[in-house]
Amino acid sequence: MSDAACPATPATTTESRWLVPLSLFALYVIWGSTYLGIRYALVSYPPFLLAALRFAIAGVLLFAVLRLRGAALPTGRQWRNAAIVGTLLLAGGNGLVCYAEQSVSSGIAAVAVASMPLFAAVFGGLYGEWPSRAETAGLVLGFIGVIVLNLGAGLSGSPLGAIALIVAASSWAFGSVWSKRQDMPKGPMNVAAQMLCASVALGLIALLHGERLPAHPQASATAALLYLVVFGSLIAFSAYLFVLKTVRPALATSYAYVNPPVAVLFGVALAGEHVGPFDLAGMAIILVGVGIITMMRQRKA
Repeated sequence: MSDAACPATPATTTESRWLVPLSLFALYVIWGSTYLGIRYALVSYPPFLLAALRFAIAGVLLFAVLRLRGAALPTGRQWRNAAIVGTLLLAGGNGLVCYAEQSVSSGIAAVAVASMPLFAAVFGGLYGEWPSRAETAGLVLGFIGVIVLNLGAGLSGSPLGAIALIVAASSWAFGSVWSKRQDMPKGPMNVAAQMLCASVALGLIALLHGERLPAHPQASATAALLYLVVFGSLIAFSAYLFVLKTVRPALATSYAYVNPPVAVLFGVALAGEHVGPFDLAGMAIILVGVGIITMMRQRKA
């Protein structure tokens, strides 16, 4: 990716014209489907070990390919920052989603994670980017939606799952906000470094949680794990980091209010999941709040 201070060449412009919509498709549809993929994989694999395997395999594959192609190793500072961000985004974010989906449906998990931009707007205040009045109204509305969502059957019956999802959303939000101001590895190496570091953190959590590899995992669970590795990690997470560096933050985080309805549709259509009135109301209120914040940020950009 070219330096932001340099004018874009025609080739770069053409490349971005294709890569940006393809990356957004990956975030909207593929990432939306990974919530159901996690549910299928959890049939045989424990949550934190599942996430550790997912990012270890994807990280090793991507790192090896990049090194064979001559990509430079990250500096010591970049490895440190990748470890922090990877732990926040992937161990704290994805690992806790896996944990929550043991007791919460995949669609409801996606709806709860949709609150991520709300937390991102709050954490932006740590760097002097305080929300405007309109953004504050969106924040209040969004968090009311989170409360309504917790009143629904999907989360009210699983307090630990609800807490895990809120912590996951806030961890992902803080990692995203913090990473934009740090010296991170360049290009795809950023993805590989974060996944490798996160897999170590998740492996330690799995060990402390007493998790073990299944002796005879179901074929469907292993297929779901491979889907998460290839599509959820190598493709979709790479797409997320690409758009985060390429487009406006509002567009980069727009997946957060597209993923929930996509995940709910996948869950209802393929897994027979049920979504109640409080769940739907909570999702609608959250998405309206996130939409207000997104529009205000676009006007300020």
